[in-house]
Amino acid sequence: MALDPQALGRIEDAIYDVDPAAVIDFAPSSHRLRVAAALDANHLAVVLGFAGYPVGPDAIEQLPSICCGGCSG
Repeated sequence: MALDPQALGRIEDAIYDVDPAAVIDFAPSSHRLRVAAALDANHLAVVLGFAGYPVGPDAIEQLPSICCGGCSG
């Protein structure tokens, strides 16, 4: 599913509602939405569905955090 600017805005709003510190990026060349947020795959799938972008949790690739915690205290 392609993301137009309005769809991306709805997704950002929905994710920021549950995690205001999230980082969201869409790569048009690969059609990948990247989200760094305090959400597991199931919760992210629900939020994306509410934003009009239905995706199953199995389509979400979770990667381990590489955050050292140094910048947030």
